[in-house]
Amino acid sequence: MRVAIDTQPGGAAPNEDWVAGTPTLAVVLDGLSTAGLDTGCRHGVPWYVRNLGSQLVATLTDSDTSLTAGLAQALERVSAMHPECDLSNPGTPSATVAILRQREEYLDHLVLADSPIVLDGYEGISVITDLRVDRILPELKAEVARHETHTARHKEALRNLVFAQRESRNTETGYWVAAAGPEAAEHALTGSMLSEDVRAAALLSDGAACLVTDYAMSSWDEVFATLRAGGPRELIDTVRKVEATDPRGQRWPRYKSGDDAAVAFCQW
Repeated sequence: MRVAIDTQPGGAAPNEDWVAGTPTLAVVLDGLSTAGLDTGCRHGVPWYVRNLGSQLVATLTDSDTSLTAGLAQALERVSAMHPECDLSNPGTPSATVAILRQREEYLDHLVLADSPIVLDGYEGISVITDLRVDRILPELKAEVARHETHTARHKEALRNLVFAQRESRNTETGYWVAAAGPEAAEHALTGSMLSEDVRAAALLSDGAACLVTDYAMSSWDEVFATLRAGGPRELIDTVRKVEATDPRGQRWPRYKSGDDAAVAFCQW
């Protein structure tokens, strides 16, 4: 498996996405925004995704470890790295997870929350994603969408949304993300397929997937054409060019003018 990676911040703030690739493994993490709210942690989201990603790579090098078990172990190890922080805080640093691993003739996948794995198969495109977060708090999301980005009302609406989302994270009636507890791993979407059925795969944070999912400015076939021609950097540059045409979020209401973006492009 050949893996090309790239990640870029969406603005001046530190990048809260993380990506890695090895000859058998690709991982993309998308740290969840805190919207300036207290997290109970002195380290921050970039620290969290960096350490969770490193632990995932270390844990999943052993192909005998399932992706679910590897994620649970990584979550436990990261929690042990900052026991002085309040890990019970509902805003404790958290992230989406997308993992693809080659295991002999099989490809194993794990998706937790809405960072998709997109497969370019010989029978067409398939998308593996977890959209449980889309079903909650529609009124608060609509309120964010009513306001242009960078305005005081947009910032207030976003804080209200994130505050409410934190109460729904990692609950049976809400949605699941990687945070402090290992139990989130059991709620990930997992599966396997024959590697010979797949030509290429892309793991994307939503800051890169938005070109298709939110802006509808490209198809997945076109995304793979871009990745083959110029790699992850060209895909992220394309996203930025599209966002530059709508900096205030008038055409495409969104949480930020430009979100952090991460891409892992796998080929065989």
